Amino acid sequence: MKLVVQKRIAADIMKCSGKRVKLDPDRLSDVKEAITKADIRSLIKEGAVKKQQKKGVSRVRAKKRQIQRSKGRQRGTGKRKGTAKARAPKKEVWMRKIRLQRTFLKELKEKTLLTTQVYRILYLKAKGGFFRSRNHLKNYIDEHKLFVSKKK
Repeated sequence: MKLVVQKRIAADIMKCSGKRVKLDPDRLSDVKEAITKADIRSLIKEGAVKKQQKKGVSRVRAKKRQIQRSKGRQRGTGKRKGTAKARAPKKEVWMRKIRLQRTFLKELKEKTLLTTQVYRILYLKAKGGFFRSRNHLKNYIDEHKLFVSKKK
């Protein structure tokens, strides 16, 4: 029983490939008799002719990998394309670093752990790129005993 023409018409109506057109095995005789588009449309309404759902690409593996990456895995040198500067531009690195240092200095000043003069000196040093990180800044303050000593 060749139903090539019926499948082609159904595919045309449902706007899909002929491969995706599925015919009800119990109603094949009805499908064989259908020769016009109107006949096929009525069979589609009745459910004798159906459109099979497209198979998508599974995201399971991608999600699993993403979870691992959020933990810091799978980020080694073999996975990297581009230099460190390309992955995080110089300017962005600088902005992150300087903002962190400036907020840290501001907090210390507000808690009155630094005098205005010392704050200004450290602020300008930070601006000049003297400190590598917040921790470096903190160590510098400790080593040079720049914290305000609270005497009663």
